[in-house]
Amino acid sequence: MKTYTSHPPLKHFELDQVQLRDEDLIHACKKEWSYLTSFEADRLLAGFRETKGLQPKAVKYPGWENTEIRGHTLGHYLTAVSQAYSQTKDKDMLATIEYLVAELAECQHDNGYLSAFPESLFDHVENRKPAWVPWYTMHKIIAGLIAVYDAAKLQQAFHIVNRLGDWVANRACAWTDEVQANVLAVEYGGMNDCLYSLYKLTGNSRHLEAAHRFDEISLFEALRERRDVLKGKHANTMIPKFIGALNRYLTLGESERSYFEAAANFWDTVVYHHSYITGGNSECEHFGEPDVLDSKRSDVTCETCNSYNMLKLTKELFKLTQDIKYADFYERTYMNAILSSQNPDTGMTMYFQPMATGYFKIYSSPFEHFWCCTGTGMESFTKLNDSIYFHADNKLYVNQFVSTKLHWQEQNLTITQSTTFPQTDKVQFSLESIEPKQLAIHIRVPYWAVDAIEATVNGNRVTPDMERGYAILNRIWQDGDTIGLRIPMNVAYARLPDSPHVIGLQYGPVVLSAALGTEDMVESNTGINVSVATRRMIIKDYLVPQGMSVEEWLSRFHEHVTRRGEDLAFTLKHTDEDGRLVFTPHYKQHRERYGIYWSLLEEGSEELKEHEEKAERDRRIREATIDAIQIGNDQYELEHQVQGEKTYSGTWEGLNGRRVEAGGWFSYQMAVQLGTALAMTFNHMHVKGSLDIFIDGELLATEIFPQEEWKRKFYERIFILPDALTAGKEALTIKLVPRQQENGIYGVLRTIKHTM
Repeated sequence: MKTYTSHPPLKHFELDQVQLRDEDLIHACKKEWSYLTSFEADRLLAGFRETKGLQPKAVKYPGWENTEIRGHTLGHYLTAVSQAYSQTKDKDMLATIEYLVAELAECQHDNGYLSAFPESLFDHVENRKPAWVPWYTMHKIIAGLIAVYDAAKLQQAFHIVNRLGDWVANRACAWTDEVQANVLAVEYGGMNDCLYSLYKLTGNSRHLEAAHRFDEISLFEALRERRDVLKGKHANTMIPKFIGALNRYLTLGESERSYFEAAANFWDTVVYHHSYITGGNSECEHFGEPDVLDSKRSDVTCETCNSYNMLKLTKELFKLTQDIKYADFYERTYMNAILSSQNPDTGMTMYFQPMATGYFKIYSSPFEHFWCCTGTGMESFTKLNDSIYFHADNKLYVNQFVSTKLHWQEQNLTITQSTTFPQTDKVQFSLESIEPKQLAIHIRVPYWAVDAIEATVNGNRVTPDMERGYAILNRIWQDGDTIGLRIPMNVAYARLPDSPHVIGLQYGPVVLSAALGTEDMVESNTGINVSVATRRMIIKDYLVPQGMSVEEWLSRFHEHVTRRGEDLAFTLKHTDEDGRLVFTPHYKQHRERYGIYWSLLEEGSEELKEHEEKAERDRRIREATIDAIQIGNDQYELEHQVQGEKTYSGTWEGLNGRRVEAGGWFSYQMAVQLGTALAMTFNHMHVKGSLDIFIDGELLATEIFPQEEWKRKFYERIFILPDALTAGKEALTIKLVPRQQENGIYGVLRTIKHTM
């Protein structure tokens, strides 16, 4: 056996060895199962048949499945149904898998290529021409086929993925250094990861060589040296790279220890310097400055794919090290990011998870969007029983407190865990064994335990040995033995590193949020058909301690929190919001606006004055508004007859906007009256550019962007419209034309009464 770390590695239990007994988790799995079984296989396959030159048997699904990224959903789907089948051995699910694999075999090209889009997109990437992440999609397809082979042992799946690996190797192993650099500059998912996994199946050294062509050595070296180079990098591009780095180490052993060190240091960097209280990370899909989190809280924080991939990395690091920090993070993210991401009514999952107070959760549609996070959602909710237990020889690690039944075949042992956690702090384990067993049961003592755990064996108090954060019960276990645990927990707060008076609350591991009502829950769009929440109203996002300073209030925090009966519902005392805010588990918060983070402001402080002035300014603007457009929101833009050329919408720095290339333009129709002004938001990032503003064809003004250094900072301008332009009109056309280079406007475009 290879030596991976100073501790022998642990093994995970297969999905069919752990049976969920928690009603909420069973419900979530059933919702995902129902969604998976509602797919039409031929629609998922349509693009693959087209690419091979075969007649599709059905129409492609819309959304992302009708773009250059088509086929990624089938990759996720293969992994998800394989995970579901491995647990249930459902014959109908197996029949679906067999049909998909047989069809994919027919769609595979003579050279081994298999995809729902033409091979030319890979040429585009190599030649620095526009293409939407074809290697990312290829990773999903290869990973899905490997999952099928692992779960169902279909030789046809092995044959397909083996030939597809040959196609990848033939291409990747022929790259020059320049072409390789071009490829690695475009998101490629976990191509190194899936190819290392493929090599472990095939033993083909060409697959190993191809995997290494996707290893980004300079990036790995930087993180191995603990240099945080993540600023500005696409988060979900980074995480799979390090999963692949760790897989190289798992595949080849100690000779590749630097890859393990890179992955471990990357994990530390993301978790301790780029993550929020839920375990999620990123803003607008990108990492920012380390420890700068409060200023990046927006409607597009915490892409759910990132949490999914961080858990994959976390699981393997824990198996290698048995370091409790990985188990603690897994619990935090599993409960507060993954479970939080599924709508219990529809089974649909989220893309972004807003950390800014006042937004709300938005879920995918069943067959219209097909986001990346829809695909990882399929995978997450078909493996909710993963990473609860681990084992090695006669050692059992209990990492998560979830009602489950563990079938440990190697030990001829069944362990039933029963708990209503986090509703209560008690957990019980019942053992069924054919014969007495000498076992060392390691039970995680979580970071959130506010006092020593209490343990009993067969009703008698015991004092476990403690080692590296685990309570160890090592004895000869008999059939019918029981273990009782009490893990005391309380409400605690966590600060943000860049704003120590901005806090989030949690009860034990459960992040708490306060519901803020359902008013004006209108969706917007960003990127390519991605739905995001809006916040057009004033949302009070701060608390003012009464009769004491912020630090005094925090120093006696537990005196200021009250639990409402037996429910997991908490209110605060000695603030200006005592009677309004009720904090409940965020993973159950699905139907209202919410607030996870809250600013604590002192009475009479400059910070409070600034908040109040901003609220008053927003109120006055709202009252003075004649008309308003949420820029980049198709509903509002279409309502205002948007037109243009060489223009596109998106989200930048947390604000929706619309940009226009040089030689293009865009326009809206807006309501006006006598005495109207135009309020418009720009960004300093458009250095040295200019934007002409026309009103009904007449030039009103030219916005000259600052000549200073480039920076991400919004600013607002108000342009007064001469009465001659508005006299006798109820509406007019506003047209924006760039002069030298691309630029745009952001946020809300308003016509307002200029006498405000």
